[in-house]
Formats: sequence, structure tokens, C-alpha cells
Amino acid sequence: MAKKKTPNETKNRKADPNVMGLRAEVLEQPITQTLEINYMPYAMSVIVSRAIPEIDGFKPSHRKLLYTMYQMKLLGGARTKSANIVGQTMKLNPHGDGPIYDTMVRLSRGYGALLHPLVDSKGNFGKVYSRDMAYAASRYTEARLDPICAEIFRDIDQDTVDFVDNYDGKLKEPTLLPTTFPNVLVSANKGIAVGMASDLCGFHLGEVCDTAVALIKNPDHDVMTTLKGPDLPTGGELLYDGAALADIYRTGRGSFKVRSRWRYVREENLIEVYEIPYSTTSEAILDKVSELLKAGKLKEIADMRDETDLSGLKLTIDLKRGTDPEKVMAKLFRLTPLMDSQSCNFNILIAGQPRVMGVREILEEWTAWRMDSVRRRVYHSMNRKKEKLHLLKGLRRILLDIDRAIQIIRDTEEDAEVIPNLMIGFGIDQLQAEYVADIRLRNINKEYILKRTQEVDALQEEIADLEDTVNSPKRIQKIIVDELTEVRKKYAQPRRTEIVYDHMDEPAMAVEDETPDYPVHLFFSREGYLKKITPQSLRMASEQKYKEGDVPYLQWEATNRDELLVFTDAQQCYKTRLSDFDDTKASALGDFLPSKLGMDPEERALWACIPGDYSGHVLFFFENGKAARVELSAYQTQTRRKKLTGAYSDRSPLVAAFLLREDFEAAVISSEGRCMVFHTASLTPKTTRNTQGVNVMTLKPKYKVERVLPLERTHIQNPARYRARSLPIAGALLKEEDRGEEQMTLL
Repeated sequence: MAKKKTPNETKNRKADPNVMGLRAEVLEQPITQTLEINYMPYAMSVIVSRAIPEIDGFKPSHRKLLYTMYQMKLLGGARTKSANIVGQTMKLNPHGDGPIYDTMVRLSRGYGALLHPLVDSKGNFGKVYSRDMAYAASRYTEARLDPICAEIFRDIDQDTVDFVDNYDGKLKEPTLLPTTFPNVLVSANKGIAVGMASDLCGFHLGEVCDTAVALIKNPDHDVMTTLKGPDLPTGGELLYDGAALADIYRTGRGSFKVRSRWRYVREENLIEVYEIPYSTTSEAILDKVSELLKAGKLKEIADMRDETDLSGLKLTIDLKRGTDPEKVMAKLFRLTPLMDSQSCNFNILIAGQPRVMGVREILEEWTAWRMDSVRRRVYHSMNRKKEKLHLLKGLRRILLDIDRAIQIIRDTEEDAEVIPNLMIGFGIDQLQAEYVADIRLRNINKEYILKRTQEVDALQEEIADLEDTVNSPKRIQKIIVDELTEVRKKYAQPRRTEIVYDHMDEPAMAVEDETPDYPVHLFFSREGYLKKITPQSLRMASEQKYKEGDVPYLQWEATNRDELLVFTDAQQCYKTRLSDFDDTKASALGDFLPSKLGMDPEERALWACIPGDYSGHVLFFFENGKAARVELSAYQTQTRRKKLTGAYSDRSPLVAAFLLREDFEAAVISSEGRCMVFHTASLTPKTTRNTQGVNVMTLKPKYKVERVLPLERTHIQNPARYRARSLPIAGALLKEEDRGEEQMTLL
């Protein structure tokens, strides 16, 4: 009987040398090796070859598409089907037709994502300001290169940039495009790589050219005097903040605010929004307004709808009678994306290395790169002229005795010997001899030869001038300045985004909170129910009703505008406003916080507090005997975030928490029956929310902290017996007279 093979007995398999990182079995591997072999190549590929734009302002996908269209003679020619362009681009870009067409859509005039579109489109290409407006399929649309692409491909065939093999080695493609203007600052671009991202906003073409020229002439030029501010394709109003813009120009990071442009139609009592921030969409605005209308926070508005048509964007807001449109828009700017922040992260690839640069540094890098491109162009032109001069010098030798040249050709028996015989007869090289031999019979007259040889002196002068240009940075800078001036004159358009300097004095920026402000009483139960009751309602029925098995836990006096922080057993803190809760009665159960705040499944509310002005501290006690004192300001955020993760340490379960406005003496009691008393002033405040804290009570194995109470709330008769002189201590066993009635924990 044949022996049965065990599962461990496997057939030997040969490793494929062409497959890297794949094995037939699971192997243990150090994490560093895994990262080096599998992760790092992918990360570098995304950073260098996909997501981050280079100094010409393009990602590889943009460059491959535009160069393909250039090779298809679509610069100045008739439009062709987008599907045809996509198919041809696949020869350079090893991706499917979907991503390639997406790239074309973003660069198109119809989509409107760029200040100066690079693709002259025909058909439905969607709109950048609409999330749901789908573009037509590539078989229905047509495209060609926009006239401004003449400045992008100028002199590309004159060795201005390097060419490399495409992915399969059958074609050549440029590594960069020789743009005659700083397209990297004109065309908005965004990319998410691995561990980094890039977000380039657009600037006005004329201002960018003026700034580049000014920096070439004076390296100490103040950029902010010529580059007024970003210019966005969707228009809007830029709220000028000199300090914020200066920081963006200097570091390449930061943000600025842009708000929508609108007009009031008095006859119909409505507002028309016709320009919105570049960072949002019309659907996002409508969704937010709809949410606010349902919540009753926009009582001045009757309706809002999208009336966008072929003439452009239009969001219509119907107002109720007697409503001030200025106040309504001020409120909408505050509550909706009609006013939004545009972030900046000027991360650009320079020589294969990602760098975050300010505007001055970007323009300096572009100028240096452009000087090299122009120098290469001049050098290429000079070499072509030198080659022509060399041929004409050979022709001039022939001029001395044309008949002899004819005689040499006639006397040569073999065709292969014509060139060598001419070289010997006139003392010229092979190139010159081939040029002479290829002259047509009708062109061997003296007139033709004299005209050609007369070009020698002119060529020599031109070559000398080009040599001087190649060796003169000043002359190259002059060429760049002239090109920038020409580009500005031909393609600069009026600014789309208006800069508002005096916005701080406008009512739109000084909107008061219209939430009703009145006193309320809050009741928080063990099971996580919250009741907000007005004093009048509380006086009418003071007896609180709770769910069976539920008991009261915390109680506060507050106002309707106050914030509420809710801490859970998942180390998360939920932020909400009391105005988001409905006023209720003592007889009601209240709002169940896990459902109201959208907590995770099985997540339970442990503790809550009213932060007020976020002064003071939060005191946490854990089962392992540690206590943490965290500054309350650590939970304050600039934006209205609803959830903060890592609200406290997850090393041990939470036993108790206190909102600490003033220090007090706390009694810590363990499951062993020991107690220790210490003053909270001995705990050093921390700014990190998830700090582990310090050890205040030493515990034996299998024991834990059971409860923590203020000393005044205990029945301890002799506190000195339990008071700690230094931390941590084990504490003393509770005497019978100090126990009193059994107290509950705070959690």
C-alpha cells in the first residue's frame, strides 16, 4: 500500500526569477524588510511618478496626454473625438481609458477647473462646481489643444528638455514640458501621495509673469507687491489677510478664506448666488442649507434651489417677507460652505525630490530651470548653424573650380567612389562632399553657388552671437523676460477672484449667535439619558422620571448656548451644543446620548461636563491607581468637530472623572478596603489628552481602585490617618466608623 503523503510534504517548486516578493509558502520576515521590499517601491512610485506635480506644473498623466495631443497635430488643427485621443495616449500611459479621460476632463475648457484651460473641448465635460453633473462619454465629445499650449510646447523639438523611453520602450516622451511661463503657479493642481500631499492654488497669469520678471531683475523684490493673491477659476471673493498670505508665500503652507458672490433681486425677493468657492460644490451647499432648514436654523429662508443652466452657475434663495438679505447671507457665510477655506501645500518635485516651497523659491527654481532650457535651445540652434556653415565652406571650395568637380564626378567609374574622389580632389570631409554631390544639376550655376557662399559671413556672425548668448546669463534672462512679457500680453485675462480688503468692517463678518439664550437644568442618568428642562417646567413638576433600573448621576445648571462634553468608555469625547437638544419635562426619559450623538455600537457614555470657557482641568482616575490631570483647553477646537478620539488614556478602565475649577482633597478607595487622601494640587497638569497620569495609590495584585470621592462627601472622621505625605502610597485600611453607608462610584 502506497504511503499517504502528509500535508507538509509538498512538491518542490522552482522560484520564478521574474517575480519579486512572491513565495509559495508563508515566510517570516522582519517588518523593516517588508517595508523596504514591498512598501517603499510603491510609495516612491506614487510620489515621483503619479501624485506630485513637477516644476513645469504637470503630473506625468497630464504630460503624457498633452504630448500625445501635440503629436496628433491637435495644436491649431481641427478637433477630434476624445476617444481617439484617449486611445493614442494609452501608448504612453499604461492605464485604462477611464483615468486618462478623467485627466482630459479636468484640463478641459468645459470643465472649468483651470484659469487657462489646456484642452479646447466641445460637448458635455461636466463642471468643477458640481459634484453630480456627469460628463459625457469620450465617444460623444471632441477636443484639441488650446492656443495657450503653443507656449507649453515652444521649441520642444530643439533639445530644450530630455526625452526618455515610454513604459514599453517603443516610444519617446518628454520628462518635462518647456513652458515659457510659470505654469506651476497658474494651473491649480492637487495630489495625494503616500505620506504627503500637494495642493497648488492658481494665481493670475499676468501677476505671475510680472512677479517672475521682477525677481529676475531684482532678487530682493517683494513678491506681495506684484502677486496680489490667488485667483480661482470659480471666482468668488478672497477675504484678504496680509499675514496669512505672507505666510503662504514664505512657507508654501496655509489657508485663505473665499466667499461666494451674490446679488439680490428685489422684485422677486430672492438671492442669486452665481460664484462659489473653488473648494466646494453646489450640491454640498444645497445639502447643508437643507440640513439647517430642517433643524429650524434658517427661518428667514423659504426655499433654495439650483437653477444652473448654460449661462452658468445660479443658486436661488427665496426669502420670506421682511427679511434683510445682508443678514441672511452673513448667516449663510457662517453656517454653510458659501464661505470656505482654501488650503495650500506647495509640494513640488524638484529633481525627483519632493519639496514644500514658498512662492519666491518656486519662481527661483522655475527661472533656473527655464534658463537651462533656453540655453539648450540656443546651443541646439548654434550647432545647426555650425553644421550648415561647415557645408557651405565645402561648397565655397567647389566654387573655385566647378568644372573640375564635374570632371571628377564624370571620370569616376563607380558610384561609391564619387565621395572619396571629391574629398581628395578638394580637401573636404565626407559631409561636405555628400552635400556637394547631392546638388541638383540646375543648381550648379554660379548664381546659386554664389548666393549660398555669401551666407557664410552672416552665419559666422549669427554663430558668434549665439555663442555669446550661451555664455551670458544676462542675455538668457533677457530672452526669458521678453517671453514672459509676450505671454502676459497675449493670454492674460481679467482677474476672476475679487480681493476684498475691508471685509472686517462688513456685517457679514460680524454675525452674532442667534441661538436663544435662557437658563436650563440638565439631568444625566447612569444609562446615558440627558434631559434639558427649563426652570419654569421644573417648578411645575420636580420629580424626575427614569427608565426602570436607571438612576440619576449628574446634574448641572447651564444656559441653552453652552457646550456639552460627553466622555465614553471607548476613550472618545463627543462635543455638542445644548441648543441641539429639545426642551423636555421631568416626566420624560430624555435623549439617549449614544443615539443622539451617533456613537459607535456598544459604546457607552460614562461622564459629561459643561466646559464653559475651557478654563480649568479634567481629573481622571483609573483602576490601576493612576490619576491624570488634563487641561480643559486640550478639548477646545477651532472648528466644530463633533468627536475627539484619544480623550483619555486607554491603559486602564476609568473609575471617576471631575471637572476641576478649584483644587480639593480627594479620597481614593480600593477594592481591598484601603483609603488614601491627597490634594489634587499635587498633580501636574498635562496638555496631552491621553496621558497615562501618575501613580497615586499602590495596589496589591488582584486589587483595583473602586471609587473616588471628594473628601467632604465621605464619612471619614479622621482624615489625617489616610492623608498622603508623598505619592504614591498604599493607603490605610478603612475603619468601621469611616465607612458610613456604602457609596457608589462616580462611573
